[in-house]
Parts: sequence; structure tokens; C-alpha cells
Amino acid sequence: MPFDMNAPAGILIKTTLVDYPGTLACAFFFYGCNLRCPYCYNAALVHGTVPSEAVSLNSLFAHLEKRQGVLKGLVLSGGEALLFPELPLVIRKAKSLGYKIKLDTNGMLPEKLASLLEDRSVSPDFIALDVKTSPEKYFMLAGKPLQEPEKDAFSRNIIKTIEIISELPSEQREFRTVLVPPLVQEEDITRIASLLPKDASWNFARFLNQNCQSSEYEELIPCTEPQMQNLVSLAKKTVPLADLR
Repeated sequence: MPFDMNAPAGILIKTTLVDYPGTLACAFFFYGCNLRCPYCYNAALVHGTVPSEAVSLNSLFAHLEKRQGVLKGLVLSGGEALLFPELPLVIRKAKSLGYKIKLDTNGMLPEKLASLLEDRSVSPDFIALDVKTSPEKYFMLAGKPLQEPEKDAFSRNIIKTIEIISELPSEQREFRTVLVPPLVQEEDITRIASLLPKDASWNFARFLNQNCQSSEYEELIPCTEPQMQNLVSLAKKTVPLADLR
């Protein structure tokens, strides 16, 4: 059944200076996600709840046409943008209007990512990968108990996505990690660092214990400034461009 181009598809941020490095852009956050990160604060996007500010793809396209020549980039995020069946159509349309494309992904769909990169007409110009923890802990993000084969699949997916993105030129990629205490400890930093390219832009963010999907994570005490600096310094030993944003 064809997708209804007038149906609510996500949230449009009409102008952003922070979501696409060095580029004046707009951002579109698709509904739906294949992870249930306990610290996530975007429950509406994850669960597909449609708020009043939701817009359709036709509304997105109208905005892109109106701002053509002023905005230079379009950020496609979520949720998880790669879940959306019309994503190639969105990228192709935006590229035809002269926009550069940045894709944010959680790394759980390496085959779909590889498929985009193989087709120049829909290949993103920049990709940001959220590396949430070490691969062996990804089962903690499922939101439900997993059998061992499922846990292994989660680990393989993030490792494969890191490999795919690592093959891109350094100016076309970044890696991001939120410093959530149970998920990102010294051993996790070391494990993630061993997987990233040495020239990676690896940006760390502070964990905020507010509006989390899991009430347990709202009770967590965020890392102190010295603790965060210690983790970033550890990352820098292997990935020199690691930085706390």
C-alpha cells in the first residue's frame, strides 16, 4: 500500500545551526525506533505517538522548496530514519533541490545503510552514528529480554555499522556517545575505541536524568565533571579527536 504523503510522518525543525556541522539546515525526526534505550527522552518519536506539531512528507517538501537557496542541509533523524520505507524518496527529493543530506542512525540496520551508500542518488553526504555502549551491552537497549542469538545480532549490527561508516572519509562521518553511567564505563570506552577509526570525530554528551523512558534512569546520578573528563581522556588515548560537547 503506497505511503500517504499527507499523513503525519515526523517532527520538522525548520532551522538548525547545531544538527549538521558547519551547515545551516533543517531537521526531520521520523517516528519509530527499533531500540528502547532506557535513558531516551523522545518517547513520542520512539513509540510513534503523533503530537499536534507532526507534519507530513508533503509539508517537509514544501518547506524545502520554500527555503531552497537559504538552507543548505537536511538532517534526517528519529527515532530511526532507516526504518522509514520512503527514506530514499525523501533523500532523492532533497538532493534534487540542492540540499546536502545528513543521516543520524543508531546502527541497528547495517544492510539498509549499505544499500543507501551504494546508490549515489540517495547516499547521505554525512552520517552520524550513535554508539550507545560497547557491543556486548546492546541487549540492554532492547526494552525486553533477549535470547542469546538475538543478543549476538544486536552486537553484530553495531559492529558492522561502525565498519561501514569507518570506510567513509573522515569529513563525512562522526560518532556520538552519551555518558550514561551504567552503559558507558571505562571498559566500554576502551572497547568502543578499539572499533573506531583512529581519525574518528567522537563526540561525547552529558547524560541528563530527566524525561527518561525508564523511571530507574531518572534516579541515576549523572557523571561528575571530573568523571566525564576522565572518560574522554581515556578515549583520546586511542581516538585523539574525542571531545566532550
